[in-house]
Amino acid sequence: MDTHDFVGTWRIDPAHSRLGFSVRHAMITKIRGGFPDFEGEAHIDPTSPARSWARITARTGSLDTQLEERDRHLRSADFFDVETFPEMVFTSERIEEPDDAEEGDFLVIGDLTIRDVTKPLHVSLQFTGTEVDPDGRTRAGLEGSRRIDRREWDVRWNTRLDSGGVLISDKVVLEFDLQLIRLE
Repeated sequence: MDTHDFVGTWRIDPAHSRLGFSVRHAMITKIRGGFPDFEGEAHIDPTSPARSWARITARTGSLDTQLEERDRHLRSADFFDVETFPEMVFTSERIEEPDDAEEGDFLVIGDLTIRDVTKPLHVSLQFTGTEVDPDGRTRAGLEGSRRIDRREWDVRWNTRLDSGGVLISDKVVLEFDLQLIRLE
């Protein structure tokens, strides 16, 4: 796959993208959710990583796990505290195409801010290609995931189970399925 097709400035198309997560519940199943209200832009130049950047902002109040009672709890001060912290933001410092990676693998290195706590984060993304849509716009795809420990961002609520385990895993998998539209 030729990543030179990926050079340019891009806007994430939220209608065809997903910012999601999965987390173990009661240590026996996974709960999946997402933040459908988000926006982002990126500038990609695989030949000059220092000139590449990305920024994504998600509105925490848009959190959706398909169960309103659970969503209300996740939006509360126990978790995201959306009244106090209405956004979470990822801002890259650089985007690299590692020498030992497959063609189209990118490492996005930057900072993730949740609940006013900013921590470094790197995310591996796979470039899945470009295509021109019926309206003549060039679109590109990226997908990937990254496991984090939610406690590092001060998202700590939990409760013990009779078995000695916890209700919600501290490890959360962030999931990225992104479709971008070239701006220039």
